[in-house]
Amino acid sequence: MTPEKVDKVIETYRQLFVERNIGKLDYPHDDLFDGEVRGLEHCHGMLDKMVEFVHEGRMEKVFRWLGFVQGVLWATRVYPLTDLKDHNRPPEKRSDQ
Repeated sequence: MTPEKVDKVIETYRQLFVERNIGKLDYPHDDLFDGEVRGLEHCHGMLDKMVEFVHEGRMEKVFRWLGFVQGVLWATRVYPLTDLKDHNRPPEKRSDQ
């Protein structure tokens, strides 16, 4: 994925969180997952940092974080795996075409 594509995926998720009125939260890293809303809030909070990492060229970290966010989006039943894979693909390789 190119940095530009990652920025688009981040913005797709940011829009989703805003539309659903999901706030931002820096979840305590030593606590276990305690529910769908707080997990999604943590993911929303991660997006701003991810944009910074993209602009700093820290793509390996961005990809790890993106995988985490996508895992939470799947586990909380926001998107099926097919959609998440499509978010990462170039437009000409999407499964819906």
